[in-house]
Amino acid sequence: MHWVGTWATSPQLTEQNNLPPQPGLANNTLRQIVYVSIGGSTLRVQFSNAFGTSPVTINAAHIALATSGSGIDPSTDVALTFDGEPSVTIPAGEEVFSDPFEFALLAQTKVAVTTHFGEMSNTVVTGHPGSRTTSYLQAGGDALSAESMPSAAMTDHWYILTGIDVMAPTTSRAVVILGDSITDGRGSTTNGNDRWPDALSRRLRENSPTAGVAVLNMGVGGNAVLSGGLGPTALARFDRDVLEQRGVRWVIVLEGVNDLGAANSEQVADQLIAAYQQFIDKAHGKDLLIYGVPILPFGKNTDYYNATREAARQKVNEWIRTSGELDAVIDLDEAVRDPMNPQNLREDLDFQDDGLHLNPTGLQLMADSIDLSLFTE
Repeated sequence: MHWVGTWATSPQLTEQNNLPPQPGLANNTLRQIVYVSIGGSTLRVQFSNAFGTSPVTINAAHIALATSGSGIDPSTDVALTFDGEPSVTIPAGEEVFSDPFEFALLAQTKVAVTTHFGEMSNTVVTGHPGSRTTSYLQAGGDALSAESMPSAAMTDHWYILTGIDVMAPTTSRAVVILGDSITDGRGSTTNGNDRWPDALSRRLRENSPTAGVAVLNMGVGGNAVLSGGLGPTALARFDRDVLEQRGVRWVIVLEGVNDLGAANSEQVADQLIAAYQQFIDKAHGKDLLIYGVPILPFGKNTDYYNATREAARQKVNEWIRTSGELDAVIDLDEAVRDPMNPQNLREDLDFQDDGLHLNPTGLQLMADSIDLSLFTE
């Protein structure tokens, strides 16, 4: 048996316009809903203050099966402990795991993690803005075991919570998907859990040889590989978001479109290729298999597309497909592009005609296009 991540998200410094609603997290209760991949009977929960500049105090935290909205099944409610205590203070820049606890977690289940915070900053907060999932903030102290929170403020972001691990057989391993908004869930349905990693997770579960493969979505909206963008660059976060996740065997990389969209020369292609080579070398150094996805079309996005950037995309994609450096290529570009205009997404898959993101149909098609035998190696 070993720890395997069943759910995780990539933390970043929360932008000012994505901070928790009033009155903030300090001394209030936050209920967050997450959708796990594999099940288990022994769990632990991870909380992060990675980008905080002052301590975060958790007075107490609970976990329960989620029902609908802010609701939980009270019969499943379990109080977490930290070194045997109900509370913990997380220093700035640090993260903590709860103590292991027993919990009947089924695969593809929604769980609610409810945290009563003590003293902490309400303006410098570690979080994940692109949750595509509603969280519930109840003012006035401890609402840890409330069956629902009808008067809570609602916000579509996650804060402080970054992972749930399960104790699983050594045959059970995780795939980490490193990406940007396409992976994070832009274009998916809020609270619908229809991001393409979610759809892939369901396919893995339905396929007996891969039923134990967990999926960890490390997409960050607006993220770049090299510089700029939102959150730490993929180069800066690779160790934390990939190598330090629990039970990892496979890595999928689908990132680079935001670098192309900001580039002024074709030279960005060589820089991206050098970054991918770093990812490959680091993954192989940890005995992981790493799969590359050619950068998807963005020809109809007027902010990103020009001939120079398209030429750079083609150069990068040719390297991904032909260099032989990757353990496999998952050609989602081929799956979603317009066959008559291959620099564009298929029109029926294009989210709000932005030319860059995919709608739920397109996200499902991405997942359906992946050979599940890649996750038996």
